[in-house]
Amino acid sequence: MRPSDEFRSRLMAGLRKDPPGLVDPDGMLNGDFKLNDPDDIDESMAIREAAVLVPLIEHADGIHVLLTERSGDLSSHAGQVAFPGGRIDPEDDGPVDAALREAEEEVGLDRSFVDVVGFLDAYETGTRFRVVPVVGFVKPGFELTLNPGEVDEAFEVPLAFLMDPKNHERHSATWKGKKRTFYAMPHDGHYIWGATAGMIVNLYERAFARSLDLTQGA
Repeated sequence: MRPSDEFRSRLMAGLRKDPPGLVDPDGMLNGDFKLNDPDDIDESMAIREAAVLVPLIEHADGIHVLLTERSGDLSSHAGQVAFPGGRIDPEDDGPVDAALREAEEEVGLDRSFVDVVGFLDAYETGTRFRVVPVVGFVKPGFELTLNPGEVDEAFEVPLAFLMDPKNHERHSATWKGKKRTFYAMPHDGHYIWGATAGMIVNLYERAFARSLDLTQGA
């Protein structure tokens, strides 16, 4: 059962229609430093362009979000919860193509099941990745094939849980000798935090801060 046309229109009204720039319309940067001192940004590091897919799966009982747990063997961000995604390659036709390609490569999600509907704000990580989150509805019926070199697990979380601000916890840790604050959303044994949690909060801010019935069907 698909979300109703009203649900889609209200969701899409909050999303960006075009890929975002690094600075939002209010002049505020979005990223890891949003909860930290922006003077800590190492501007000597070159910004690397990346894109992720924010997959909203249309189940009869409501919308779920597809997430991955990165392989523990990766050289960076090993074992972290993430959206499917990665660097934008020169061969990619922009962030949408990169996000869909990465989803196919990481978890085998066929792009024919994905209806891209908009974008969140660009997210800059502390490691100077500029990430464009691409939001898409995913039709049920797909099959996943995980790439063991990149992903240990793929799992779903109800959108209603992620869009409840009570679950937008703020945690902290010491990184490079400084205390860092970040969003975290522990759920069913998975620790969703950092950039992924920050993008989820941005989805809430842009599209779900208004009252919505997240289980609404056609």
